[in-house]
Amino acid sequence: MVLAAGRGLRLRPLTEHTPKPLVQVAGRALLDHALDLLVAADVREIVVNAHHLAEQIERHMAAFARRHPMLTIHVSREVELLETGGGVLKALPWLGAEPFFVLNSDVIVRDGASPALARLAERFDPRSMDALLLLQPVERAFGYDGAGDYAIDREGRLTSRGDRPSAPFVFTGTQILTPRLFSGERGGAFSLKRLYDRAEAAGRLFGLVHDGAWLHVGTPSALADAERTLHSAP
Repeated sequence: MVLAAGRGLRLRPLTEHTPKPLVQVAGRALLDHALDLLVAADVREIVVNAHHLAEQIERHMAAFARRHPMLTIHVSREVELLETGGGVLKALPWLGAEPFFVLNSDVIVRDGASPALARLAERFDPRSMDALLLLQPVERAFGYDGAGDYAIDREGRLTSRGDRPSAPFVFTGTQILTPRLFSGERGGAFSLKRLYDRAEAAGRLFGLVHDGAWLHVGTPSALADAERTLHSAP
């Protein structure tokens, strides 16, 4: 699933007439950078949620489906914004009973030595994990000026920053989740962070450190910087 329902308020005025996932970075829509990862990972069924200017997302995905006829595409249109957790919960009937990828559409993940999604899939163990989050060291997080999200132990279990002043890793928005994580949720708007906290308390929240680049494109200045960085990349 690709999360694409946000309003992109920090990218205004660009997002007044264009949904944030369709803003162009290095000649391609932000959404396409996420879709590329899924296609390369041989994912055959993709759900994209939409809210702000949803009809543009629907047209974009219809064109994408014509270019990739082997894929099954669903657009989960949200009349009211459901946030990350509510958006995934609404899409669960399409996502099925097995673990699935979830990606954010407002970031760009560049593979390192090995494809990031392949590394996540290889590391994921449903016997011990409810969620496996791809992390980026804060010092290598392009366009990010926060205090970090998590620390990670030798086994890969995560501890959230909580009240501490900082944490060494930021969550990239790329992950594998199990449907079990949503047990007991009844719908409505809520953040995935609530479910991560629950998994952390049960010892079932794990992380994997990304070995490539990660670009957060949240503001017009970060967008311009990302353009320059991607155009200069080998």
